[in-house]
Amino acid sequence: MLKGFRDFLMRGNVVDMGVGIVIGSAFTAVVTGFVKAFLTPLVGVVVGATGDFSTYTFKLVGVTFPYGEFLNVLIAFIMTAAVLYFCVVLPVTKATARYLPKKPKVAKRPCPECLTEIPEAASRCSACTAAVQPMTIGAQR
Repeated sequence: MLKGFRDFLMRGNVVDMGVGIVIGSAFTAVVTGFVKAFLTPLVGVVVGATGDFSTYTFKLVGVTFPYGEFLNVLIAFIMTAAVLYFCVVLPVTKATARYLPKKPKVAKRPCPECLTEIPEAASRCSACTAAVQPMTIGAQR
C-alpha cells in the first residue's frame, strides 16, 4: 500500500504540480505586494483618495454595508490580472509564437463509411476502423 502511494507521489506530473503551486503562491505574493505598494496608491492619486477605500460604508435600514472593502479587493484583482496579462501572458505568448512555430495542419478528408474526418494519407479510419484507400498528399478531392 505504501509503495503505491510512494509511486504516486514520485510521478513527474505530481511533483511538477506541487512545484507549480509553490511557485504560483510565491508569485501571487509578489504581485499582490506590487499592486498594494504601487498600483493601488496610483488609483488613489487618480481618484483623489488615499488609495485605501476600506473605510467607505453606507447605511440602509440600520445595516452598515462596508463597500470599501469590496472596492479594495476589486481594484487589487483588476490590477493583478492586468499585471499578469501584460507582464507574463503576453510575453510568453509572443515568445511561444516566435520560438515554437505551429506544426502544419494535416490535410483531412471524410471517411466514406462514417464521415469522420481522417488524414488523407490514412489507410484505416480511427473511428469505425473501415479500410479506406489512402490519397496521395495534395491529390484532388
